[in-house]
Amino acid sequence: MVTTEDKSGTPLPADISLANRYGGPKRTLSRKAKRGAAIAALAAGIGFLAWVSTSSAMSSVTFKDVGYRTVDATQTELDFQVSRDPGTAVKCAVKALDSKFAIVGWKVVDIPSAPAAGGAESPDGGRTVALREVLRTESQSVSAVVDSCWVPDGAK
Repeated sequence: MVTTEDKSGTPLPADISLANRYGGPKRTLSRKAKRGAAIAALAAGIGFLAWVSTSSAMSSVTFKDVGYRTVDATQTELDFQVSRDPGTAVKCAVKALDSKFAIVGWKVVDIPSAPAAGGAESPDGGRTVALREVLRTESQSVSAVVDSCWVPDGAK
């Protein structure tokens, strides 16, 4: 064993001088603390999964982009589908984008609870409606998408 001397000249074992220099050995968690941490992490994970599954199930409005067509530099058509609870009015924000992903056209579309003349109702009891919306654009668009859909306050 390698030894060094302290101030008084007394030799010290190497492991003590290293502990003084770099600190003592780190304490590990007890078995009880490890078990408690594992249970807490498991409970947090289960809670998160429950929140994710119920929040997505409670979302009553979903949308799907079907396609778009650029008519010219001032107009783009967007085809999309919206699924919601039957008899629920919905609003959707749709946008047209240029080649640099800048918004060149934007519109909020009202989707009434009953199918509109411009939409085609699906055979799922009115839950899904297909729409074609015309967007005016500032410049040539290269794509058009639905940004978001929501149920307006007080609508049902």
